[in-house]
Amino acid sequence: MNLDSNKTNTLLIQTGDGIEFPLFLASPVTRFVAWLVDCACIAAASNLISAGLAGFGWLSWDVVGAVTTLAYFAISIGYGIAWEWYGRGQTLGKRLLRLRVVDAQGLRLQFNQIFVRNLLRALDALPLFYLVGGITSLLNRSGQRLGDLAANTVVIRLLPGMDANLEQLFAGKYNSFREHPHLVARLRQKTTPAEAGIALEAILRREEFEPDARVALFESLARHFGEVQKFPSEATDGMTDEQYIRNVVDVLFRTRV
Repeated sequence: MNLDSNKTNTLLIQTGDGIEFPLFLASPVTRFVAWLVDCACIAAASNLISAGLAGFGWLSWDVVGAVTTLAYFAISIGYGIAWEWYGRGQTLGKRLLRLRVVDAQGLRLQFNQIFVRNLLRALDALPLFYLVGGITSLLNRSGQRLGDLAANTVVIRLLPGMDANLEQLFAGKYNSFREHPHLVARLRQKTTPAEAGIALEAILRREEFEPDARVALFESLARHFGEVQKFPSEATDGMTDEQYIRNVVDVLFRTRV
């Protein structure tokens, strides 16, 4: 799987069969709005700590202020790390704005990448309002701030209207994979955002392919996801490759269990 970026703010993912799918890069403005949402959450948590410390009458205001300041920096770093790790590349702000952090080469996002990009937020935020990070993201075609460059990550925006399309696509359809929730959980854990994006694009754009290319594409994808996580024969017997990928996309992108 190869990735390339161009001036139309997309990452092009190419499968082994030479078929390309775009992942759309997030704009600096959208990322800034998501950051403001996250800042509000961080400030709220810091204020709760400050209010709690103020309840101890024997603490001076200097001590309360110092502890609150330290807590703010700790929370601001820990918040991003925890949310992006457990939220598969999304903080609360990114989730609301439909953004996601992914590895710049389409590989699985690693904890050390999340740690590095969040640790360098302090540098990107200089001198104020993320000026350094904003200028850096404008100067490179992948929209990466310093933290992204160091961690080799990019921020993408998810397809608009994807939820509605999926609900319509899978409405009333039985998915045998959901009879094995432990295997579904493993599939979600092992699948990278880039891999999930390819499967989703293949399903949503399946009518655009010539018959032979469509068959070859879904055969390749089914083989790949079968290696990522194997399901028992009773869940896959008699299933076409395209239906297999439908089931994969269903469990990866829809929250219903």
